[in-house]
Amino acid sequence: MTALDVVKNYYECFNQKDWNGMLALVSPDIRHEPNQGEARIGIEKFTAFVHHMDESYDEKLTEMVFLSEPSGQRVAVEFVVNGIYKKAEEGLPAATHQTYVVPAAAFLEVTDGKISRVTTYYNLPLWIKAVSE
Repeated sequence: MTALDVVKNYYECFNQKDWNGMLALVSPDIRHEPNQGEARIGIEKFTAFVHHMDESYDEKLTEMVFLSEPSGQRVAVEFVVNGIYKKAEEGLPAATHQTYVVPAAAFLEVTDGKISRVTTYYNLPLWIKAVSE
């Protein structure tokens, strides 16, 4: 599979909530760089993050656009996050199953057929506004 195929498969698994399938596509030493906070390094920390997100949010990604570069190792993805805020996070508004729709993007690197880096960006103030209305 090409890097683009791996990343498309990863996001298909995400939208199907196939966490095991998604995690099977990442490297044991994955580097996850979130929009806020410190990077998580390693499959154990990334797995804990995925399960935590599943408890707090119900999300589906739409309007996905995938872009790859000539070396075939990096893929950028633009998408819209359609979600439900299920469980409150520390420092964020209370969760009452509010819905939200926010644009986002991710940059991924694939090494030896596995995702070795995921960097995600979205507008946190826009998300806070959406769940606060």
